[in-house]
Amino acid sequence: MSRRVSSARPSGDAGAAPEPPEVAPPAPVLGQRAAAALVFLASGSVLVLEILSLRLIAPYVGLTLETNTSVIGIALAAIATGAWVGGRVADTVAPAKLLGPLTLLGGALVLTVAPLVRWVGELARGGDASAVLLVAAVAVFAPAALLSAVTPVVVKLRLASLAETGTVVGRLSGIGTLGAIAATFGTGFVLVAMVPTTLILLGLGALLVAVGAVLTVRLRGWRPVAGPLVLALVGAGATALAPTPCDIETAYHCAHVVADPERPAGRVLELDTLRHSYVDLDDPTHLQFAYIRGIASAVDVTWPPSAPIRALHLGGGGLTLPRYVDARRPGSQNLVLEIDRGVLQVDERKLGLRTGPGIATRVQDARIGIAEEPTGSRDLVVGDAFGGVAVPWHLTTRELVREVRRVLDGDGLYAVNIIDHPPLAFVKAEVATIAAEFPHVAVVARPAALAGEEGGNFVVLASDEPLPEEALRGRLAERAGELAVAPSAGEFAGDARVLTDDFAPVDQLLTP
Repeated sequence: MSRRVSSARPSGDAGAAPEPPEVAPPAPVLGQRAAAALVFLASGSVLVLEILSLRLIAPYVGLTLETNTSVIGIALAAIATGAWVGGRVADTVAPAKLLGPLTLLGGALVLTVAPLVRWVGELARGGDASAVLLVAAVAVFAPAALLSAVTPVVVKLRLASLAETGTVVGRLSGIGTLGAIAATFGTGFVLVAMVPTTLILLGLGALLVAVGAVLTVRLRGWRPVAGPLVLALVGAGATALAPTPCDIETAYHCAHVVADPERPAGRVLELDTLRHSYVDLDDPTHLQFAYIRGIASAVDVTWPPSAPIRALHLGGGGLTLPRYVDARRPGSQNLVLEIDRGVLQVDERKLGLRTGPGIATRVQDARIGIAEEPTGSRDLVVGDAFGGVAVPWHLTTRELVREVRRVLDGDGLYAVNIIDHPPLAFVKAEVATIAAEFPHVAVVARPAALAGEEGGNFVVLASDEPLPEEALRGRLAERAGELAVAPSAGEFAGDARVLTDDFAPVDQLLTP
């Protein structure tokens, strides 16, 4: 008897294995909103740190192009390092174990920035570019690198499948950029104007420590929190003990007023690294610094004694010269353009400034302010604005000098104070620039400085009318015997290049 055997075949391809049931991806450890908030905070904190570190190091190494470049470069290096290393480590270590400690330790290091910069800054005060790099590295690199590692770790935590890689990475990168933008504008326009730098850093560090501690406890438990918390407490305590170079922190400067032990009413205004002004509280005609006696001497021999003049001052400082003109020439009109409201507040509170008919002040950038002055409205324009030892570049160019000439009366005088060091590349370029607009120019400084043997202050005088150089030499001999007039401003400038708005490398020319 034959047997018929029937066999059933599965539908579909022959031999195909059954598909496994779909498994839902695990829920992310960090929710979408929490991830966005953390990336926003971490990225913004790096920019806050970058901006504030510039203010922290300025009292020790000045605020120059090199200083700005150093801080920005080190911050970018920290961001690149943190993002690169953070992403690599997140691929080898469970991201949940990294996120809390990164934020917590980054916040703890932020709390150590102010005391570290102040102590290291005291050692590096007045140093060269290597000192700038050292202090900037102390201020920025380590906390910025740790906080920059937060974003790739959060990305790793939020990725549920490769299909949404672009969406997750793009969204969190955009949110991080928004955090940086918000921090930049919020710090520069709001926080710095309202709160001292130290308090901003303490508040930021405390916020990061709190967020990092919560994340660490939630994702890893209490044990990893202890070490960073101790570091945070040490940093916060050290901030109170660290030396501070400021009496008052203005929007642009660290300001310090020092009493003269040899003159009871004498006061020196220090802005960052520069002894900017000397003011005698009882005698506005006392001029301590040689360069200010040089400018005053030029004023004395240009107009008859006691004749009132209309003066515009680009930069305020201690307002030494406006006070002198007001005292010696009753009825004069002095308008001071000072960009830093805080400096004027120091003048009022600690240097006895009283404004009135003879002295008026305006909080305004000098380049903007001089453009608003009527043509031929001033007898005297004085340039004495500094950011560290450098004149702000936009106040050195031919375009600015052209504005000065427009504002001056036909026989008016332009007097500008410049600091330079051998080989005197900057002051020579500035003399050439002024001579490109004014037919008559003179240079006043110490003989050794004029010879290029030493640095110091240089007073450049310019006018459409011939300058009274012989009378000036006589007046300098009476009150500023250490100063001399260069035999020829043209020979002094040599073949120096004229500075323009398109080419004014002031900081590079100042750096030997």
